[in-house]
Amino acid sequence: MSQRDTLVHLFAGGVILEKEGPRSLFRGLGPNLVGVAPSRAIYFAAYSNCKETLNGVFDPDSTQVHMISAAMAGFTAITATNPIWLVKTRLQLDARNRGEKRMGAFECVRKVYQTDGLRGFYRGMSASYAGISETVIHFVIYENIKQKLLEYKIASTMENDEESVKEASDFVGMMLAAATSKTCATSIAYPHEVIRTRLREEGTKYRSFFQTLSLVVQEEGYGSLYRGLTTHLVRQIPNTAIMMATYELVVYLLNG
Repeated sequence: MSQRDTLVHLFAGGVILEKEGPRSLFRGLGPNLVGVAPSRAIYFAAYSNCKETLNGVFDPDSTQVHMISAAMAGFTAITATNPIWLVKTRLQLDARNRGEKRMGAFECVRKVYQTDGLRGFYRGMSASYAGISETVIHFVIYENIKQKLLEYKIASTMENDEESVKEASDFVGMMLAAATSKTCATSIAYPHEVIRTRLREEGTKYRSFFQTLSLVVQEEGYGSLYRGLTTHLVRQIPNTAIMMATYELVVYLLNG
C-alpha cells in the first residue's frame, strides 16, 4: 500500500468519525450478521454437493471440478442472498450528520420496495454474477495449494514411516493457502465490487453492469475501478483465512 493510499484511507475514516460519529463505522452491521450465516451455509452446501457430483463425471478434484463447483455455488448464494447485501450497502451509504436519526434496516426495506418494487432488491446482481470469477479463481488456487500441502505431508510421513493425521499446523497451512488465493482473486476481480456498489446506490444514474463500467471509466479513469481495494483486502484476507480453516475443520470432524 502506498503512502498516498494510507493517507486517503485515514482521511476518509477521520471525516466519517467527525461528521457522523463512531457508530457510523458499524452501519450495516445488522444485515451483514444476518446475511453471513445463510450465505456461507448455502455457498458451502452447494460447493460440496456440486463437487461430489462432478467428481463422478470428471477426474476427481481436477481444476474443472473446482471451477464449475465454485461457479455454481457462487451463483446459488448470490441469487438467494442479494437482497440482504443490498440493504447492507444502502445502510452503509446512508450518510447523515452526527445526531440525525439513522435509517434502520426495516425502513430501508420499505423504502426500496416503495421505490423499485421487488426488482429493487436485486440491483447490482449482474455485478455480483461477474464477481463469480473471483470465487472461481480463489477456489482453483486454494485447492491447488491445499493439494500441494497434502502431497508434501504424505511424502514426509512416508519417509519417516509415520501415520498421516491432521495436526494444528495443517489448518494453519490451509489458512495461509486461503489468504494467498483470496489476495490473488480479489486483486484480479476487484472492479466488480466497485460496479456493484455504484449500482446499489439510491437514486443512482447507473443502470447496468457494462453501462456503469463504461461511465465510471469515462468520468473517473481506470484507477477508480480499484478504489477501496486496500480496505477490502484488510477485511477479506483474515475473514477468508478463518472461514476456510473452519470449513475444513468441520468437514474433518464430520468425516471422523
